[in-house]
Amino acid sequence: MRTGHQGLKASELTVGDTITATLVDNLTRTQIVQYAGASGDYNPIHSDERFAVEAAGYPGVFAHGMLTMGMAGKVLTDYVGDGRLTEFGARFVAQVWPGDTLTATLEVSDVESASAELRLTVTNQHGKAVLTGTARAAIEA
Repeated sequence: MRTGHQGLKASELTVGDTITATLVDNLTRTQIVQYAGASGDYNPIHSDERFAVEAAGYPGVFAHGMLTMGMAGKVLTDYVGDGRLTEFGARFVAQVWPGDTLTATLEVSDVESASAELRLTVTNQHGKAVLTGTARAAIEA
């Protein structure tokens, strides 16, 4: 993957350019619990199997949406460079389960003289979208 640490330039980007990266291979329950500790989000649907199934009606525990968004954000900043991301918004469209492998696809959707817009889709190992979004980054002319 190209990294933006050298500074993205408008002349190097074309609408339709696509970058794909694996966010996580076989997400573990430990990683989900570690994120709970880092974020302070201790909702038991993410860590207590019995609660998730019996009280909340889910098939089991699942990852925080913001864990997925955070991993996707790392791919964005790896591409555009630190300090260049000016907007990032996402929609959580499906749960992420322990054992999932997540892949992010970034597509350049717009290039201007000082900024670029990227579309983001995160899919699981079945090709199902779990997160969609957009980001904008400052770039050099």
